[in-house]
Amino acid sequence: MNKVRIGIVGIGNMGKGHLNYLSKDEVKGGELTAIVDIDPARLDWVREHHGDRYVLFDNLNDFFASKAFDAVLICTPHYDHPTVAIQAFEHGYHVLVEKPAGVYTKQVREMNEAAARSGKAFGIMYNQRTNPLYQKLRDLITSGELGQVRRTNWIITNWYRSQSYYDSGGWRATWAGEGGGVLLNQDPHQLDLWQWTIDMMPQRVRAFCHFGKYRNIEVEDDVTAYVEYANGATGLFVTTTGEAPGTNRYEVTGDNGKIVVEDGKLTFWRLRTPEPEFNATWKGGFGSPEVWKCEIPVAKSEGAQHKGITQNFVDYVLKGTPLLAPGEEGIKGLTLSNAMHLSAWTDNWVDLPINEDLYYEKLQERIKNSTHKKEMQELKHMDVSGTH
Repeated sequence: MNKVRIGIVGIGNMGKGHLNYLSKDEVKGGELTAIVDIDPARLDWVREHHGDRYVLFDNLNDFFASKAFDAVLICTPHYDHPTVAIQAFEHGYHVLVEKPAGVYTKQVREMNEAAARSGKAFGIMYNQRTNPLYQKLRDLITSGELGQVRRTNWIITNWYRSQSYYDSGGWRATWAGEGGGVLLNQDPHQLDLWQWTIDMMPQRVRAFCHFGKYRNIEVEDDVTAYVEYANGATGLFVTTTGEAPGTNRYEVTGDNGKIVVEDGKLTFWRLRTPEPEFNATWKGGFGSPEVWKCEIPVAKSEGAQHKGITQNFVDYVLKGTPLLAPGEEGIKGLTLSNAMHLSAWTDNWVDLPINEDLYYEKLQERIKNSTHKKEMQELKHMDVSGTH
């Protein structure tokens, strides 16, 4: 194989984004050959802008049966990510899935198992892993430069969304349509980076989620979560879509100082003497270790982003290049958001791994009363009866 033929599933906003760079042949060794979408208008848009360059399908059965591609890039609504991925694996295709991996870990675990059975390539569109800022942060931590991690603290409140944004689609910010709010729509990248940069998942979570605090929505739009790690470290994650101006500041403290990521810069407040050593030897009463403010050089770019993940995925299939974002790791960030929801719903601590059956049960209760589900039921009733 000297190239990977790619089929896109879903040609909404994200699908069009991937179509844009693939149509320009900007992924070496990758070739877009097919697209599927159940919305005729979207397929018409492809024809209008790209002619007959791609094979188009209006249903998944014909799409998967066609063998017109080697790998699929899944850009469907959240709930469908695992379902479509499992179908693709069962038909013998490689899979690259958009974030989040899914809505609940029980379903995502089934997707991971299907990937393992298939032996096919599996990646997830965690494009922020290409960002030099977070790559350098991970390097400083995993190499031991920071010493043992003691505390993580991420304030990510610059996700401002107005009511008109939520009103733009009946599926937005509903349990039935999206399966969550700021944690599942805006924060999947940060939740992934939170665990990826320190190479460590927490042991337990206590979260406080406010549902429809700032907007007329049914899902969470304000979250404060506290976590504890096996090594004794603690962490804090604060996020919202209802504040302006917002903040994006990520701090990681270790035995050798503190690293801060903010405003596109990475600053290492480096202790000349590691804190444990200073504490064991200092006899002067008041005092603290000498600290150096080090501006860590980082490439002035946001990395290759979506195109970079797709290129890495293609390189993995063709050359065996290690995956930057293995699909199996999508469950990690989702576990964090599921744990935060479950902690808020039960008003209690949640141990990791979470009780997946309990989470699913609680989620179904919310889906049952979701405004989006009721709207879909009404539309279905109108289509069938023809009386409205």
